[in-house]
Amino acid sequence: MTDAPADLARSTARRLGTDETVARCVTLLAHGDPFAETDFLVSLSGAAAASEMSRRTPDDDPTLLYWPRVWAARALVYVWSEDAVPAVVAALGDDAWRVREMAAKVVVAHEVGAAGDALVPLLTDPVPRVRSAAARALGTVGEAEHAPALRAAAGDDDPDVRRRVAAALTALSRRLDRPL
Repeated sequence: MTDAPADLARSTARRLGTDETVARCVTLLAHGDPFAETDFLVSLSGAAAASEMSRRTPDDDPTLLYWPRVWAARALVYVWSEDAVPAVVAALGDDAWRVREMAAKVVVAHEVGAAGDALVPLLTDPVPRVRSAAARALGTVGEAEHAPALRAAAGDDDPDVRRRVAAALTALSRRLDRPL
């Protein structure tokens, strides 16, 4: 086994079961206590989690503790249950941009249609990577009512975001089988 995120997440699910792995990821995404889940986080993310968690304490500023939510969301790309949908949709509104970005990637990986409306505000997120991930996700799960928000994002300052928005509009038009 490698330290690749997919291998670590799948190994954890083989050991604990998919339901348990997803449930613990959902709890972490909902700001559950990462210190109570240090061993679980290390099983999901290897050395990075061990290092990060050893540098933190429960007294640290909570804004420093976003990595466990990122790791939990990333694990959901590889280990999935529909039970995670509400937590993933909620994570699109997380304070930490890396969590928002990873939640959008989970939406793409599992075609989480319930996330469509929650993705629209991310098209104007301060972080270009989040805007790009949101556009991609809307191309995957969006509906016709999301096209105006994508069109508005087509003039983004960031060239990668503009490319992703154009690709999302094309994908959305193809998927819905009509011009948008």
